[in-house]
Amino acid sequence: MKRDETALESALKAQISRDGPISVAVYVAACLFDPEHGYYATGAGLGRDFTTSPEISQVFGELVGLWTAHEWQAIGAPEPFHLIEVGPGRGLLMEDVLRATDDYRDFTAAVDVTLVETSPVLRRMQAERLGQRARFTKGLSEVGEGPTLLVANEFLDCLPARQFVRDEAHWRERMVGLGPDGGLAFGLSGPVPVPPEAGNEDEVEVQFGLDAVVKDVSQRLSAAAGRALFIDYGPPSVTPGDSLRAFCRGEQVSPLERPGACDLTVDVDFARMKRLAEAAGLDVHGPVPQGLFLQRLGAEARMQALVRANPARAADIHAGVQRLVEPGGMGTAFQAICLSSPGLPPPAGLEPP
Repeated sequence: MKRDETALESALKAQISRDGPISVAVYVAACLFDPEHGYYATGAGLGRDFTTSPEISQVFGELVGLWTAHEWQAIGAPEPFHLIEVGPGRGLLMEDVLRATDDYRDFTAAVDVTLVETSPVLRRMQAERLGQRARFTKGLSEVGEGPTLLVANEFLDCLPARQFVRDEAHWRERMVGLGPDGGLAFGLSGPVPVPPEAGNEDEVEVQFGLDAVVKDVSQRLSAAAGRALFIDYGPPSVTPGDSLRAFCRGEQVSPLERPGACDLTVDVDFARMKRLAEAAGLDVHGPVPQGLFLQRLGAEARMQALVRANPARAADIHAGVQRLVEPGGMGTAFQAICLSSPGLPPPAGLEPP
């Protein structure tokens, strides 16, 4: 193994040398989720390679918390009910959610909090932060049936995507193989069937994991009343092309650089997610830009309250909230979409214009 070559890179090169090129989706899945050398298994750069909305401002998590309290009323204030976070990172979002809802005694008496997390490193971080206030599972199917409010921030972008490219006569899949120098390199497969999201574009990216997510959510929300709120980045109405990116120590790098040591991500196809959810019988509201969603929930008022309580931190508080809502940045790059059991009123913040 070369001095700067990761253990996963050596394993992938050996696999490709033996079995042939792998799809981009298989490569990303290995980089992120390999149980021994994957990014989330080792915690290689967690907290350094990227910054999520809950880390930018507590206002984000507090508003999501107030949203859950409001939607609990909308689904009939059931007792008990499941509050589930999928892909909870280091536990900051749920910590803010629970703090924001502490004064809602009926809500806190009824809530049963579950974090769905596969990474042992992250589960330890979450347990240290939340203590006995939450239980942990590795999959949504492990959570018992019942009324549900589910939240997921920057979870969908981690679902590996297959990438397809059209030449003059055929569609081909982008693959990861070995270049002339023996290093990892992108290439194209032979002709493949037309991908499901093919349109007039010459490149499409398909997260087949969205099908499984929508299926799991629809089964839960069909069995009992509930909603699922997803916040992530991606175009609201078109299928992404090649959006695969890698981040290491806060900088964007090549997706093939240091496999297992860098965070990999793709844009979410919200239009496809909406079609899948509606086909599964769910009501769908959104996507709407994150900035509009947070402003509708009262981001400005919450920011002003924090400034009054912490005048010495006024500039930082204001800058954090502005970063979350500003057009041209996170305010429009990120979208909020809500999947609901049929027949419920529109969810707060995602009402039609």
